[in-house]
Amino acid sequence: MNSMERIIHDVVIVGAGMAGLRAAITAAEYNDKIDVAVISKVYPVRSHSVCAQGGSAAMLGGEDSYDLHSWDTVKGSDFLADQDVVEFFVENATKEIIALEHWGCPWSRTEEGKINQRPFGGHSYPRACFAADMTGFHEMHTLHAKATEFENIKFYDEWFVTSIIVEDRASRGLAAIELKTGNMHVFQSKATIIATGGYARVYEFTTFSHIATGDGMAMAYRAGIPLKDMEFIQFHPTGMVPSGILITGGARGEGGYLINAKNERFMKQYAPEKMELAPRDIVSRAETTEIQEGRGFDGPYGPYIALDLRHLGEEKINERLPLIRDVAIKLGGVDPVEEPIPIKPAAHYSMGGIDANIKTETMASGLYAAGECSCLNMHGANRLGTNSTTDCLVFGAVAGEEAAKFALSHDHREIPKDRIMVEEKIVFDNILGREGDERVPVLRDELRQIMSEKVWVFRKGNQLESALKELKNLKKRFENIKVEDKEKQFNAGLVGALQLGFTLDLSETTIAGALARIESRGAHTRLDFPKRDDNNWLKHTIAYYTTEGPRLEYTPVTITKWPPVARAY
Repeated sequence: MNSMERIIHDVVIVGAGMAGLRAAITAAEYNDKIDVAVISKVYPVRSHSVCAQGGSAAMLGGEDSYDLHSWDTVKGSDFLADQDVVEFFVENATKEIIALEHWGCPWSRTEEGKINQRPFGGHSYPRACFAADMTGFHEMHTLHAKATEFENIKFYDEWFVTSIIVEDRASRGLAAIELKTGNMHVFQSKATIIATGGYARVYEFTTFSHIATGDGMAMAYRAGIPLKDMEFIQFHPTGMVPSGILITGGARGEGGYLINAKNERFMKQYAPEKMELAPRDIVSRAETTEIQEGRGFDGPYGPYIALDLRHLGEEKINERLPLIRDVAIKLGGVDPVEEPIPIKPAAHYSMGGIDANIKTETMASGLYAAGECSCLNMHGANRLGTNSTTDCLVFGAVAGEEAAKFALSHDHREIPKDRIMVEEKIVFDNILGREGDERVPVLRDELRQIMSEKVWVFRKGNQLESALKELKNLKKRFENIKVEDKEKQFNAGLVGALQLGFTLDLSETTIAGALARIESRGAHTRLDFPKRDDNNWLKHTIAYYTTEGPRLEYTPVTITKWPPVARAY
C-alpha cells in the first residue's frame, strides 16, 4: 500500500445536504481564517435534501407564536422531545427562513408579497413556508450558491468517507476514498461535523434516495459515540405506489383527501378534528389498519389507499403542486386532476441518530452532528412534517458556529500512523479483498425484507426477536462477501458493500431498541403493548456499540413547560 496522503483543514464537514451546507456557511462566515472542507459522496445538489417538498416550519407572525409551535412539536413528539431543544429550535427557525430569503430563495408568495405558509399535519397554524412543492430543491440551490461564494470553503465532491477517527474521546479527523481514483486519504481536522442524513433505505418501500444509508451514524457508532432513540422510524402516509416516491404532506395541506375502497374519508374514525392533517404516525397507522381490515383498493402491487386531489381543480394543482402532478403522471401513470393517486405508508425519516446535545456536541470533543443523522432530541417519538428542513438549517448553523469556535481555540491532533494502516486494511483487505460466496445485493434485499416485514408500522415482540436473530445471521454472512469489481476507480461495488455494512449496524440498533421498549409511543407501535407508559418509558434509549451487538442505557427527557398529557387530534 502506498502511504496515504494527509489533507489538513480546520473544520471538516461530512455531507453536503441542507445541514452540511448550512454549517459550512456559518463556519466560513464566523472567521475568514477558518479553513472549511465539505466532503460529499455526490455532487452537493444531488444530496437527498433536494427531495424535500412540502415546506419549512417557522413562526412568521399573525396568530402564531413560539409557544404554539413548541407545543405542537412537543405534543407531536408524543412527549419524548427535549423541550429546551424544541424552544431553542422554534425561536431560531424564523431567522433561518429570513436568511434564506435574503440569499435568494424563491419562496411562494401571498398576494401582499409576503412569504406564503400552508397548513401541515400536526401543526395548529399554517406555518409551513414553501416554494411550490419543491421547497428542498430551492433551499438547497440557494445554500449551495451561497456556500460557493466563500474563498475559505473547499468542496470534495464524490469522495466516500469510510470512518471517523476518534482517539481518547477526541475527534482527530477521518478516512475517505476519492471515488475517481479509488485512493484513500486521511483528513486531519480540529473539528468534524457529521451531516450525513438518514438511513431509511434499510426498508423496501421508502421515500429515500439510494444514497441515504446512514453512513455518518454508523461511523460515529463504531467510533464509540452512542446512538439515541433508534427505534423511532417515521412512516410517511403518502408514498406513491409502486415506487415509494414521496407525495408531499403539502398535498393534504392544500386540501387533499384520503379515501378507502368504499370511497370514505376514513380519517374521521381516527382523528376527527384534524382528519388528514393529523400527525404522520397517526395517519400511517390509520391507513395500515384500513388496508389490513380489507378496505384498501386492490392493485397489481398489493392493496393501497388513494389520495384524492381532484376537487382542488387543475389551476390550484398546477400552482401549488406542480411537481406532484408531474411525478404522478410520469412515474405513477395517473393525472391527479383526473383520478386519485395510489399511496400507502413508506419509511421516511429517523427520529433517532447520533447522540448530541443542544449545541450539536457529541461525546467526543471536536465532533458535532446536525440534521437527520443527529438526535438532539428535537423530534422525540414522532416528527412533525416541515420541522426537519428547518431543523437542518437551525442546527446546521449551530454546528458550524460551535465547530468554528472549537477550531480557533484548539490545535491539530496528530492521527497515528498505525491507525491509518488499519483504515486501509479494513477497506481494501477486509472488504475489497474478500473472496467469499455471498453477494452484497442479495444480503441488502434480505435486510430490507426483514425490516419491512417485522419492523414496520405495527410491531410485535416475537417478530422483533426473530428479526434480531435474522439480522445477526446476515452480519455473519456479510463477513463472507465478495465484491466482483476489483478495480479502484469509481468502484460502485465497494461503496455498496461499505454501505451495507453501515446499514446492518443501524438496523440492529433499531430492532434492539424496539424490542426493549415495551410501550407504544409516537411512531413506535407495539401491538403487544398498545399503551404509552410514562411511568416506565418516558426516557431516551442510548445504544453503545459492542462486538456482540448494541448495549442499551436510558436517559431522562427534559421537560420545561409541558408535562405529558393524552394525545388526541
